[in-house]
Amino acid sequence: MIFSPESRKTDGGKGDISPFSALMTALAGTIGTGNIVGVATAMVVGGPGALVWMWIAAAFGISTKYAECALAIKYRETNSSGEMCGGPMYTIKNAFKNKKIAAVLAGAFSVFTVLASFGIGNLSQANSISSSLTNTFSVPKWVTGVLLAVLTAVIIFGGIKSISKVSSVLVPVMAVFYILAGITVIAINYKNVPAGLASIWSMAFGGKAVAGGIA
Repeated sequence: MIFSPESRKTDGGKGDISPFSALMTALAGTIGTGNIVGVATAMVVGGPGALVWMWIAAAFGISTKYAECALAIKYRETNSSGEMCGGPMYTIKNAFKNKKIAAVLAGAFSVFTVLASFGIGNLSQANSISSSLTNTFSVPKWVTGVLLAVLTAVIIFGGIKSISKVSSVLVPVMAVFYILAGITVIAINYKNVPAGLASIWSMAFGGKAVAGGIA
């Protein structure tokens, strides 16, 4: 349904963007650098067994992501400009009966999200991208950093419609390339797949593997 012509229209519901754009915007914050660098980090720290714990975490991640999106729609608001506003901070604010506690928790979540964006968000991603470009094409890291900052600012300051437009173009391309690249690597190394799966399961049940999955 999400790839049907109707899913690309905004006149069928109350939101500012189409269902397809909403999905791509949500996926934009889910797939990307973390899926590549995060997996590599886990394997370096915990070995192949760390993948099992990442799979287990993914099962919970899918359910929490679904709940987050569902609650964001249920408790969203319309601001003074007529735009839809939603997310965990609005869920906390509108779902809790004690409004004083809700206001404190929603505010705290917003502050922590901003602080976290510098570390687990922007820094690690920008570092991964700039390091890859430097090692592969000898592009200075500061050039990549400035370019990323400018492009990100232009997109974000344009609001949710600007973010959704960019995500609707980039995310499908990124996702298809990501999946095809993964399948290609597996196909090239198909002889090692059985031994690899055996290593993953045999090395999963140890402290090192768990530590890797947590990392």
